[in-house]
Order: sequence, then structure tokens, then C-alpha cells
Amino acid sequence: MPRLPDHRSRAAALAAALVSGLVLTTVPASAAVGGPGIGDPYFPDDGNSGYDVSHYAVRIAYDPARTDRLDGDTTVTARALTGLDRFSLDLKGFTVASVEVNGAPAKTFSRAGAHELVITPARPVAKGTTFTVRVKYAGKPDPEGWHTLRTGGASVTGEPHSATSWYPANDHPSDKATFALTATVPDGWTAIGNGLPGPQSVKDGRRTFRWSEDRPMATYLSTVAIDRFTVHRGRTAAGTPVITAYSPDAVIDPEAETQQTEILDFLTAKFGPYPFSSAGAIVVGASKEPSNGPLALETQSRPTYGGMLFDASMVHENTHQWFGDSVSFKDWRDGCVAECFAQYAGQLWEEHKGADLDRGYYRSEVEEARNDPSFWSVRLYDPGPGRELDPALYSKGSLMLHALRRTVGDEAFFRTLRTWTHDHAYGNASFRQFEALAAKVSGKDLKGFFAAWVDGTVIPPQQYLYPGTLGTPGR
Repeated sequence: MPRLPDHRSRAAALAAALVSGLVLTTVPASAAVGGPGIGDPYFPDDGNSGYDVSHYAVRIAYDPARTDRLDGDTTVTARALTGLDRFSLDLKGFTVASVEVNGAPAKTFSRAGAHELVITPARPVAKGTTFTVRVKYAGKPDPEGWHTLRTGGASVTGEPHSATSWYPANDHPSDKATFALTATVPDGWTAIGNGLPGPQSVKDGRRTFRWSEDRPMATYLSTVAIDRFTVHRGRTAAGTPVITAYSPDAVIDPEAETQQTEILDFLTAKFGPYPFSSAGAIVVGASKEPSNGPLALETQSRPTYGGMLFDASMVHENTHQWFGDSVSFKDWRDGCVAECFAQYAGQLWEEHKGADLDRGYYRSEVEEARNDPSFWSVRLYDPGPGRELDPALYSKGSLMLHALRRTVGDEAFFRTLRTWTHDHAYGNASFRQFEALAAKVSGKDLKGFFAAWVDGTVIPPQQYLYPGTLGTPGR
């Protein structure tokens, strides 16, 4: 089977996160309230449908000598999609000290369910207006996304959830926003984030780092990593800055670092211009709790890796910069929009190095799985709650894309990929839209193909399993 990434976790069960010291309130039924969930069928409580976030300004302070405390001060800028007498943000844990809406103290704020911070502004927010919410909070970060390292540092990774472990958010991939991070740590420690670095400042033995991601980002792709990092800098062939940070116990491999830039250039040739203002990697060391350690993840503009860089993981996570990060899925039924493509990119890299994908990869994988019903039983679109990141998206999904390539031909296949990354850049799209685009670009009727591969739960019929040159003996 293709190498499956070991970096995905199942959706964690929601745990109670009630925090004492907050004011509870009852809101009249007639009040205009942003929906407590954004409408995802797999995670109905995630997000809020009443507003659209445009920007997060997250300020944190962390001392590795006290790993049980994070101080946060986050300002969320959003546009009201309906009149709001009350609305919510997603935040797990912490004690919330204060909430302001448009600079005025909130009338009330309270906790509800596993991760809701319910806010009643002093004055209702009118539909169509832009408003700000400032939340000050402190406490122990939730380990679902916040991972403490053996060095005393920390790393944030997690999918489907991680953002709410360290700042309040409208926590759903469909509400993407730009992001500014200001992180203060003891001098001698470094904080790495998404995007480009800003000016640093030092005061009273503490250093403040600033990072800014100027392209919209899904919340689970935001990150901060704090450690005594060694930081290397370079550029891609197109001039994109490449910033790579290594924890003290991570492996620094100059050849792998050089290969990182080669991979970025290779993927650019396949998928179109690199979509972000910076690239690179955060390579973290071991966690204090190995069973709940940092996950290799496509954190936007700067993927996070555990221990070291190697080509298979770099290809996978950097492909996500196009598929999953720039073009994000509409909801969690659409994991194939990210994972199917990232996994197949590993095969493209092997082909680039001389592999015969038809014989050495596709035929052998199909024949090995031919008599294994479980391999074919998971749908690639809407695989079901709890299966949003099922291994089928990687294994079956990668085979599906190679079969599509042989069905439509190389020219149409790669033109479809580049059109997809261009037309949906920095937005959200569903795999159903990809199906329509592939048919349009190729001029072929692909309904039967996608019905068999994407919606089917058994091995596809022969004409879809071995299309084009795949059906040629000896190929």
C-alpha cells in the first residue's frame, strides 16, 4: 500500500470545558442570535453562522518554565451576517477575564457545551456591519492542539481541531481569515508562526515575536511553536522566502533542507504558482507526552514536522499548501479535496525520480486490494462522521486520481489541477466542483467514473479500474 501519513488523528470526543467565574445569562427567545453551529453535518456545534471573520489578531505570552499557563488577548474582526443580540466563539478551557465588543464591555458572557463562549454585547450588532470582539483569557492550553515539548517549548497542531486550544475562533474551515500573531516568550526562546516575520522587541528579559499571514487561513491551519530554535533561511527559484526552524532535539539534515526547496519548485511546476508569501518548515522535537505529541500537519505556509525532514512527508504537507490550505474544503465531508491530492503528489514525486506509476504503483496496489472489500468500502466524498480523515482518502483516493489521469490524459489532468488551484485560490470548494471541472476541461462524461470511484463502496467496474493506457497489456 502507499505510505499513509501517520499525522492524522480522529476527531476527539467533545469534553466539558465549563470555566468558573463567568456570568451566566438567559437570552429571550426573540433575540437575534448567531447560530451556535455553522452547519457542518459532522461537527454541528463547530463555528457560528451569524458572522464572517475577516481577521484574527492573537497576542499570547508563554513561559516554558510554567507549561500549565498561557496568557491570551485575542481580537476578532468580523462582519455580521444577521443582527446579533448574542453570538458565540469557540474556545476550550481557560478562564476568561473580559470580553469587549466594539470597545465596550460585553453585557454578559458565559460558557456553554464543550467549547462555546457565548457573548451578549452591550448593544446589538446590526446586520452587515463590521465589529470587533476582544477576549482576554488565561489558563492551561487544551492538549488537543497545544503540545508541550520535552525541551519546555510548545507546538500547536491538530486536525480537525486545534485553534480553540489557544485562542477564541469561529472554528470551521469555511470561515477563513487573515492572521496576525504576537507572541512574547523569555529571551533566548523563539516563537515561530504562519506567514512572514515582523519586527522583534525585547523588554524586561522577554522577547516579542510578530508573524503575519496575509492570505485567508482556516483556523486549524494556524500555529505557534515555541522553542530554542535554530532558524535557517533561503528562497525558492521564484524568490519565495523559505524559513525553516529546528528544535534543539530535531535532526538538521542539509540535504533534506535543500530537497525541501526542490520539492516546492517541483510542485509549483505541477500545480501553479506557490500560493503564499512564505514557505518552510517547523521541525519540532519530542513531546512530553508521546501519545499526544505534535502531529505533522500542513500548517499554512510553514508545515510542522516531527523530528526531521524527509521527502515523502515534505511532498505531502507542501502539496497541501495548494490543496487544503489555499483551496480549502467547504465542510468536513470534503477531506478528499485535501488528502487525495496530497497523497497522489507523493506518487508524482516518485515518477519524477523515475518510477513507473502504472506498473510499479497502480497495478500492484489494485491487485493487492482487489479481494479486500474493506479497501473499497469507504466513500471518498462524505465518508461519514468520524471518518472525515479515513485512510481511504489517502490510499483509494490516490488510486482514483491516477485512474482519472489515465482516463482524461496528462494534458487535461494537469490543466484541471492548475485551473482548480487558480480558480478557487484562497477560498473553499467541494469535490463535487472538482468533478464538474474535470469533465469540463477534458470534454468527457465522467459521471460513471466518479460514481464508481468516489461514491462507490465496492471495487470499480473494469472500464473505470483500468481506463486508457492502464488497460493496455504490459503497461
